[in-house]
Amino acid sequence: MIVAIVAMYGKVYHSSFVNEDVESRACGCPLLPLKSHIKGPAPISDQDTTDIVDEAITFFRANVFFRNFDIKSPADKLLIYLTFYINIALKRLEGCRTLAEGTKAIINLGLEKVPVPGESGFPFPGLFPLPQSHDEAELFRNYLKQIREETSGRLLSVAYRPNGTPNKWWLAFAKRKFMNIIIP
Repeated sequence: MIVAIVAMYGKVYHSSFVNEDVESRACGCPLLPLKSHIKGPAPISDQDTTDIVDEAITFFRANVFFRNFDIKSPADKLLIYLTFYINIALKRLEGCRTLAEGTKAIINLGLEKVPVPGESGFPFPGLFPLPQSHDEAELFRNYLKQIREETSGRLLSVAYRPNGTPNKWWLAFAKRKFMNIIIP
């Protein structure tokens, strides 16, 4: 059973994957299971359970307002990364007036190179330890790529209404800066 750890007013939402017994790790990050059909290194999760992508999307609109994020578990690091990624994705969707345009923008975002800790372009230097080998770097890159693709697909379903028009209650958050980081 997954229970969100919700702090008092003024505190961020933390991941419920606090004590997950995960077999695989890369760059100090647990490779958490995903409800995904996308090929990658993440273990497959049951479709009726909540995964880290569900948490990131659910908590995004609250967590994006915070400039500081107290890390309580390694899963929180992944939640921070996904919150930032959702912010970038919403920024790309901001000018897209239809679901078709939004899908194209998200696909283009998915085609971009995914940097890992230690490479230029990685948004949070020091959040994750540097990879100890090329294989660990590639495992983490592939996991981030898989989790970004999964997040993008699920984000489209909340950023656009069933009729294909933008959901202004989601796209308005594209203007927010998570942890005071300016999105390129």
